Amino acid sequence: MHLGKHFFEKAPDMRLILLLLLLFSLVTLVLATGLGPVSVSPETTARILMSRIPGIGSSIIPDWEQLDQNIVLGLRLPRVCLGMVVGASLSVCGVCMQALVRNSLADPFILGVSSGASAFATLGMLFGAFSFLGIYSLSISAFIGSAVTILFVYGISRVKGRINITQLLLSGVAVSMIMDGVTSIITLSAPNALGLHNAEFWMSGSLASARWAYLTLPLAVLLLCMAVLMINYRGLNLLLLGDESAAALGVNVRQLQKLLVLLASLMAGVTIAVSGSIGFVGLMVPHFTRLLVGGDHKKVLPVSALLGGILVVWVDVAARMIIAPEELPVGILTAVIGGPVFIWMLKRSSGEKS
Repeated sequence: MHLGKHFFEKAPDMRLILLLLLLFSLVTLVLATGLGPVSVSPETTARILMSRIPGIGSSIIPDWEQLDQNIVLGLRLPRVCLGMVVGASLSVCGVCMQALVRNSLADPFILGVSSGASAFATLGMLFGAFSFLGIYSLSISAFIGSAVTILFVYGISRVKGRINITQLLLSGVAVSMIMDGVTSIITLSAPNALGLHNAEFWMSGSLASARWAYLTLPLAVLLLCMAVLMINYRGLNLLLLGDESAAALGVNVRQLQKLLVLLASLMAGVTIAVSGSIGFVGLMVPHFTRLLVGGDHKKVLPVSALLGGILVVWVDVAARMIIAPEELPVGILTAVIGGPVFIWMLKRSSGEKS
């Protein structure tokens, strides 16, 4: 499905859309923080959160139970915030990948980043290969895996000094299959059942291990990549017209493609490190964003980030409530939702071409 036609569609008022999404994000923050196997009322949740805001916190009378405060501030709030950051990163990564290959069916994990991160992370979880890295061994090992994979795919896809898009996609699929095979070998050799269960749960995508310390790196990477992409939004728009057209209009196509590969792998790698593999978010959200605001990346990027964050948070709420007090991996639910959406997008794309 070619994306160029979206650029010329008239979009509704961006200020109104961003305002509504920001308000919905705040409502999501309050409601999702209170929902779970042990629920806290929205009013109590809001008052606990407001009590931590400098300036107005002192005026809030703390008449709630200590257990509610521990649940809201210690367990749920970091999880909801991480969900917002993960969803935003995956969505922006999807926008980045779809601009690179000029196709709305592209996904952030198309380059095998997810599989590479999973292989290295399971190696560390099951055999302690990266235990010398300390408490951040899982995150760092997953990031190393994603970085090694993307560099390998990028090296294969270079033809005469330029990135060949077709070869990039095929290389990503091939390397992803190789890394999946390596992961299977590692899990089949697991020394104990508990470690295998934890690794499988992490690979399925989960926010259950969310901590405040896990937010710093993903948030910093998201803000940095968003800033770089927003600065280059005109280049992204022109890239949709094709390499030759973009080059004729003054875009350094080779340099921009390198930048997009770097940013996409960085966002995907850091995100997978803290949440495991949560698929289809980067596929669905950018597509619906373009239906909402058109194809101008100056609008698509911020709206995708907000929509992605909201989506992942609510899917995570469903994941921890469907079979409470147990919980499902978020990645399983996004796959159940995203699979039919992907099929619909394929059918819609075929209908437009016929």
